[in-house]
Amino acid sequence: MGHAFPINPHIMIPIGILTMAVTVLFFRLRATKKPTSAKKILIPPLGMSTGFLMFLYPPTHIPLWWAGLAFLAGMVFLSTPLIKTSQLEIKNNQVYLKHSRAFVLVLVVLLIIRFSLHNYIEQHISIFQTAALFFILAFGMILPWRLVMYYKYRKLMKQLHTDISSS
Repeated sequence: MGHAFPINPHIMIPIGILTMAVTVLFFRLRATKKPTSAKKILIPPLGMSTGFLMFLYPPTHIPLWWAGLAFLAGMVFLSTPLIKTSQLEIKNNQVYLKHSRAFVLVLVVLLIIRFSLHNYIEQHISIFQTAALFFILAFGMILPWRLVMYYKYRKLMKQLHTDISSS
């Protein structure tokens, strides 16, 4: 009979967050080499929205005002630097995500802030409630960021179609 290793959430959660951050950086750097599309911009928040199913599990329940504050904090403080460092450009009659060193720096700073907040908050509420809060914080960050990117994308596509039809 094999021995089961207990999973320590205090170790696994930071490893999970770090893995996700490295994955985001990897995909972001790859994304600048290929044209983008509305689908590539909108699928991440749609896919992430399935995470709201966690709230079917009662230990993740948090007061509504906590959720509102977490969403607002993500929207105001975390999405703003991502929006400012995510630029799109037209190259070869297609829309590309512009490579930005500032974006990588912003992601690293956001990761550090998130780790610090996570460790502090986790001391005061359950690990499940902490996960719920940080999910909502992240969703509050990604949704406005991707909606602004989609708006910029549509604007560039309109410009591209106007330029093509006028030539």
